[in-house]
Amino acid sequence: MKPRAIHHTLGCALLGAAMGVALPASAQDAKPNIVFILVDNVGYGDFGVYGGTTATPRIDELASEGIRFTNYNVEVQCTPSRSAIMTGRHPVRSGTYSVLPPPGGASGMVPWEYTIAELLSDAGYATALYGKWHLGNEQGRLPNDQGFDEWWGIPNSWDQSGFTSYPMYNLLAKEILAEEKKTELLNVPPHVLEGKKGEPSKPAMDLDMKIRPVIDADYLIPKTVAFIKEQAEAEKPFFVYLGYSEMHPPIQCNPAFVGTSPERGGMYADCIAEMDYRVGQVLDGIKDAGIEDNTIVVFSSDNATGGLSGGAGANGGSNGPFRGDFFYTPFEGSMRVPAIVRWPGKFAEGQVTEEMFAAVDWMPTLASLVGESKLVPTDRPIDGKDAADFLLGKSKTTGREDYMFFGTDGELMSVKWRYYKMIKRMTAGPALDAIDQAYIEPQLPLFFDLSSDPHEDFNLWTTTLTMAWLFDPMLHVIGAFDESVKKYPNIPAGARDFKG
Repeated sequence: MKPRAIHHTLGCALLGAAMGVALPASAQDAKPNIVFILVDNVGYGDFGVYGGTTATPRIDELASEGIRFTNYNVEVQCTPSRSAIMTGRHPVRSGTYSVLPPPGGASGMVPWEYTIAELLSDAGYATALYGKWHLGNEQGRLPNDQGFDEWWGIPNSWDQSGFTSYPMYNLLAKEILAEEKKTELLNVPPHVLEGKKGEPSKPAMDLDMKIRPVIDADYLIPKTVAFIKEQAEAEKPFFVYLGYSEMHPPIQCNPAFVGTSPERGGMYADCIAEMDYRVGQVLDGIKDAGIEDNTIVVFSSDNATGGLSGGAGANGGSNGPFRGDFFYTPFEGSMRVPAIVRWPGKFAEGQVTEEMFAAVDWMPTLASLVGESKLVPTDRPIDGKDAADFLLGKSKTTGREDYMFFGTDGELMSVKWRYYKMIKRMTAGPALDAIDQAYIEPQLPLFFDLSSDPHEDFNLWTTTLTMAWLFDPMLHVIGAFDESVKKYPNIPAGARDFKG
């Protein structure tokens, strides 16, 4: 809504109140816009406000203006976390618990899933996605098929930008194209795609190492800001989802930030500094459009850092005070990441909370905040909690007191209940080598008291042996999930259709 429209609405509301006249809901309280910024593989301790050593003034400022979570939990990989955000469901229910489909299976979500973009679109919102999708790479499973009016970005992940650096890949791509008798396929070679609702997506440009360092600055941020300003001019509520590229390998931040500051010594710090600047550009775009007071900004990461060539491929990254990293699961360092949310005048300023919150909670929470909880599906399990009352200061809790963490095989890894943690399975090796290690199952599940031992060093079996009672609440959580699966069977990974 334009600034003058805000003043007009406010004036009408005051006049109506003075005259005792009931005004239309649109004149009383316009639906809030939503800007969801999801960064890639950024650790809990990478930003200044979370204890990071690289200056991040814009992200720190965002935290000072809103609510900062210190117990925000994500899933095991990029696809599962993004699926959880989109659907409000544990990825194991959607068959999206791994980035790789089984042989012969389809990648990503089945069209049967109902996303937050579809919900908001049904509620009258303009919707757009810019950046990484990673929830399907074929027609029928792309963002414009799952509720987004438009999108521009990549169907899979940023590592594909390096594929064409290999001569053998280029030969393989030519062979595939010749076999298919087509000059271009969506993903061969890797492309940036674009699409609109109701139309097939199509290649916009090649995804290669030329575009990799500049894709955020030259494309994703300008497109996001332009969409914000366009919808503000149209006075239409909107949802824009920015799938920022860093810190996913290959790390290649913009040349304007690489080696340009004596305050930073390496590529990882340079990329964090650029990320902070780009986030600031989006925030400035919201302010310039005159809609800051009626826009919810969500800023979070999809996964932890580390475990990828010494820190996401750039010899850096911090998961703060927690044990574990991206592949060293399911310790807190692998599942607890930054999350900040701001809505001026509605959410508390500068609040820091240890209340548990998770990626699955965004869908029901955002639906509630825009007054559309009725659109949340009731024909399938929704694992997310509606934390709107907590964000609005009407409740002291998010409503979440437990969280289940699943592995890349779709099997349960751990359960958190309040401040206790039970680890049923874990990665065998130490953090830097965990990607090469199998999952192992200890003789008895490990138990940790996160309130006293956030680094998970002291297994309660060996330090006290008086905590067997914890099995009861943990098994209650697992049992409730198992019962729901009996009623609503999980969608198999790679499924091309689903009846259930």
